[in-house]
Amino acid sequence: MLRWALVILLALVLLSWAQPLLQRMGLGRLPGDFRFRLFGREWYLPVASTMVLSLVVSLLVKVF
Repeated sequence: MLRWALVILLALVLLSWAQPLLQRMGLGRLPGDFRFRLFGREWYLPVASTMVLSLVVSLLVKVF
């Protein structure tokens, strides 16, 4: 259980670090990516971008 919590935490840190780079590439502006302000902070739910990245990674794994 602790191992999965660390993996999820590491993934969130890496995604938050890479978010500006991914936005410059066009990810994060797909229909299905949600942005909203709550409590003075901007929240971001990249549903469609996550699906696209997952598809790309799975295709790369199958090829290699």
